Amino acid sequence: MNPNRIEPTLLLTLSFLLLFLAGRSQQQISISKAAFKTMRLQGSADFLAADGDDVWVVNIDRVEKLSVNSNTPLLTVHVPDACGALVSGFQSVWVASCRERSVYRIDHISGKVLAVIPCGVSDASGEMSLAAGDSSIWILSDSAGILTRIDPGTNRVQATIQVMPGSYCAAYGYHAIWITNTLAGSVQRIDPKTNSVVATIKAGGTPRFLAAGEKGVWVLNQQDGTVSRIDPASNKKIAVINTQVKGTGGDIAAGNGYVWVRAKGYLLQKINPLSNAIETRYYPAAGSGAVRTTDHFVWVTAHDRQIIWILKR
Repeated sequence: MNPNRIEPTLLLTLSFLLLFLAGRSQQQISISKAAFKTMRLQGSADFLAADGDDVWVVNIDRVEKLSVNSNTPLLTVHVPDACGALVSGFQSVWVASCRERSVYRIDHISGKVLAVIPCGVSDASGEMSLAAGDSSIWILSDSAGILTRIDPGTNRVQATIQVMPGSYCAAYGYHAIWITNTLAGSVQRIDPKTNSVVATIKAGGTPRFLAAGEKGVWVLNQQDGTVSRIDPASNKKIAVINTQVKGTGGDIAAGNGYVWVRAKGYLLQKINPLSNAIETRYYPAAGSGAVRTTDHFVWVTAHDRQIIWILKR
């Protein structure tokens, strides 16, 4: 018998052992028990943007600022048909109005509307996201394939960039803008220095929401129920994690050492970027909602239940 040869039976046993250990390492936790705090908010609180340890939330025809130290909103600002994933930046919160096809700029301290910038929105249903970075605000403004760059210094459109049709969500990270080409099943990287597409990377089926951070760009593929990990150094897909959350809606965030997936099938999943594996699943299942990380917390919404859970870092 060759001592260097591993018998098939032993290989099979080792494979089952690894699967067993992987299953044991994945925790199933009640989010109600895991939450540092649970808030109830009337309306349909959905997408979130971090503002220090506070958050702003889209809630039908308004946006509201929430704090872990208060059971009621700190600020409420009317925005006609507020939609999509809003973003914080430049001492402001920026949110799309699907009714007015514009971006509202709101002072993050006073709640005063500082500007309304007509630019268009790519998805009238609101399944889109804005990005802040490189001294600009970015929004996919036309489903024909237009990425609009807004200058916070003037509150005006600074540039428009041709991208693939059917692109809806944007994120900033690693000195670049990343957008999902939902119809084409890919992700494009835009160089803000040249306002041009510098890479197109294959993702999964129907990529929508994405996040940049924790040493990668993470893409939620709605058709596949998977998360694609893209390496920003090589512009290549380096991992696919099966989160088993096929279907519309959902959200994804990267922060506090993990990647967080919010979807209908599982309320929340925590991916360890060191292993590209799901470390924790939170139950019970709930309808669509959103997730964002702040300096010390993870905020999770379920707009069908009018509940917001806050997890400690």
